[in-house]
Amino acid sequence: MPRLTGYVARCATHYPPSGVGEFPRLDTKFRPCHFAMAPSGEQVATQKAERVGTAIALDAIEMNIRRILCPTDFSETSAHAAEEAAAIAGYYGAAITALHVVQPPMDANFGVESLDSLRQQTAAFFGVATTAGLSVDALIEVGLPVRHILDRAASVSADLLVMGTHGASGFEHLVLGSVAEKVLRKVRCPVLTVPPRVATRSPLPFRRLLCATDFSAASASAVRFALSLADESDACLTLLHVLEWPWHEPPQPSIDALPPEQAFALGMFRRESEECARKQLESMIPPTQSRVRAAVVSGTPYEQVLGAAASESVDLIVLGVGRRSALDLAFLGSTTNHVVRAARCPVLTLRDREVEVQRDTQRVER
Repeated sequence: MPRLTGYVARCATHYPPSGVGEFPRLDTKFRPCHFAMAPSGEQVATQKAERVGTAIALDAIEMNIRRILCPTDFSETSAHAAEEAAAIAGYYGAAITALHVVQPPMDANFGVESLDSLRQQTAAFFGVATTAGLSVDALIEVGLPVRHILDRAASVSADLLVMGTHGASGFEHLVLGSVAEKVLRKVRCPVLTVPPRVATRSPLPFRRLLCATDFSAASASAVRFALSLADESDACLTLLHVLEWPWHEPPQPSIDALPPEQAFALGMFRRESEECARKQLESMIPPTQSRVRAAVVSGTPYEQVLGAAASESVDLIVLGVGRRSALDLAFLGSTTNHVVRAARCPVLTLRDREVEVQRDTQRVER
């Protein structure tokens, strides 16, 4: 009869349900797991969920967009991003800063006339916005794209950065792995990544939203933002939490094939994990928002997020991202990166503002 090993072995070994005697220790190299050994574990989880949820519900982040930065490389997908930027600017009454960066080395004949020509081309690229009477500032800069995008986002105090996810030319390819990925890690304002034209432009206001949360500080900001957005547009919102169950590859062991005591403990552990997550999600939902629902699923996070987005035909995916540095590549690479690459609708990523303020304060003090 097969026996559990690794992560589940620890949980099953050190997680005896109420009324069941201690299980025999398994021969495992892992240290004891104390998941369920804390007193009143369920009460502690519930109280924590209520505290976090109440804070989120009372501290909504309003969608206040006055300036949109939209880099372009004149590709078809950049045109799609420009259309999305124009639609958002029209809805919120925002101005657009259109940015094209010329990356060295340039042609020997490149000069002032070339810059003027590119400026006119950039303005024409956002013709949909200007035709609609929106303010569009066309900027041409020379240098490294990532640095200029970040600097310009800061200098114009951009409330939103809109980028295509599959650029094709000139701009060091606006694809994850180069410009867009580096910008996602470092820019301070929210970023809306727009998929290729194979997916039609999302209607405004957004009507179906999906916000994935792992209960971190960064994802809490995303939840606040999604709740505020859903409230102002009367949209349907799904708050999704994904439990990363320990089996990542088939075949998964059957509960019936495990020793009875381990099968029972494993089932209890999974049910309690799901129930705690569901309570925490539900505590985040304000009582006045009846069109928000909580969902808990198991699996690989990015696969479950993409699957939920497809099955619910969402218009927008909202994700919270922590510190975008080499230390955070595990999250950015495994979840956000995959979602942005494969999503069939725009993806909005946000950083935790309170954490950023704390970091800025620490830098000043140093």
